[in-house]
Amino acid sequence: MKTIVNNLISAGLICGTAIVMTTGAWAADAAAGATIYSSKCKTCHAADGTGNPGIAKAMGVTLKPLSGASDDDIKKAVTSGTGKMKPVAGISGADLDNLVAAVHALKKM
Repeated sequence: MKTIVNNLISAGLICGTAIVMTTGAWAADAAAGATIYSSKCKTCHAADGTGNPGIAKAMGVTLKPLSGASDDDIKKAVTSGTGKMKPVAGISGADLDNLVAAVHALKKM
């Protein structure tokens, strides 16, 4: 009985360690997303996500900071466009997840 308990504890520790070690692989990479944000988003949305007043005025839109946007809102805006914003070509999959992580990181700056 003692051997069974020890084996179960060992198996649990191994599984737990494996989960902890692979969780980072599932997490989005905000640094990689920041590179995408810088090249594709920063001109209109500003470095801090608050929006570029000159572009907003030229386009006749109200500044709306990105800080309140949900993951789904960001993904939909990037892939489908929103308001006067056109969809952004070439961003999908992991790049899209990384971009979302970068936008959320802007809130912490």
